[in-house]
Amino acid sequence: MAPEGAPALVLAVPGTPSSATRSLADEVISIARSELPGLDARIGYLDGDDAEFPTLQSVLAYAAEERAARFEQARAAGMDVKEPDGPVAVVVPLLAGPDSALLRQVRQAVMDSRVAAELTDVLGPHPLLAEALHVRLSEAGLARADRARLFTVATAADGIVLASVGGDEAVQAAGITGMLLAARLAVPVMAAALDEEGSIASVAEQLRNSGSQQLALAPYLIGPEIDASLVEEAAKELGCPAAEALGPYPAIGKLALAKYTSALGISPQQTQSTPAH
Repeated sequence: MAPEGAPALVLAVPGTPSSATRSLADEVISIARSELPGLDARIGYLDGDDAEFPTLQSVLAYAAEERAARFEQARAAGMDVKEPDGPVAVVVPLLAGPDSALLRQVRQAVMDSRVAAELTDVLGPHPLLAEALHVRLSEAGLARADRARLFTVATAADGIVLASVGGDEAVQAAGITGMLLAARLAVPVMAAALDEEGSIASVAEQLRNSGSQQLALAPYLIGPEIDASLVEEAAKELGCPAAEALGPYPAIGKLALAKYTSALGISPQQTQSTPAH
C-alpha cells in the first residue's frame, strides 16, 4: 500500500488533449495503481482547458487545497497532527525521452501553480522501453516476438530507425535504448529526430549504406507528444512500414511509478503491507 499521506503522483501529459490521450493516460495511471494500491494518482494536461482536461497547474493547486483541508479537518476533530511538510505532489512527465521545449512547459506549469511539487526525469532511457519497442515491432510483424525461436517473420526488418522528438539530446537518449533494442533484435538500430529536417532520411541512408534492405520505423514516443501524422509521413518518405507508438504499454505505468517512488526515497517493497501473523 502507498504510505498514508503520501504526495500525489501527477502525470504531466503533453500535446493536444483528446479522448484518446485521456484514455492512454488513464491506462498508465491504472497500471501504476495496480502496482501500488492506495496510490493517489492524477492527470494534468500541459495544454488543458481546466474543465474536460484539467491543466497541470489546476491539478497541483487542487491537490494542495485537499491536503490543507484534510489537515484542518483532523485538527478540528482534536487529533494531534503535525502540519504536513514535503511535496504536495510528484510530477512525472509522460515522455519517453528528453524534449527541452515540453519540459520547459512542465517546469513553468509547476512554478505557476505555486505548489510544493517535485518534478522527476522523463521515463527513458530504460531496458523496459527497449522491451516495449520490441513488442510494438513484433505486433506490426516487423520483428520476431521471441528471439529464441528459430522461425522467421517474412516482413521482419533488418534495420530500425528509432524516431524521437526533442532534437539532439533526445536522439542521444533514444540511442541508449536503441542499443538495448539492437541487442534484442540482432539488427542495427539508429535513432533520429522527427522534428529535425533531414534527420530521419539521413539515418535511413546510413542504415541502407551499411547493408540494411528492409527498414522499419519505430516511434520512441508514448503518443501524445506529437501529431501521429508526423510518423506516418516519415514512414511514407522512407518507403518503409512503421510500428505503433509505445502507448499505454505496461512498462510505461511501471516506469512512471518508479520515478515517483524514487523521488520519495521509497521502494515498492517498502510500500507493501506487512502481513498479520
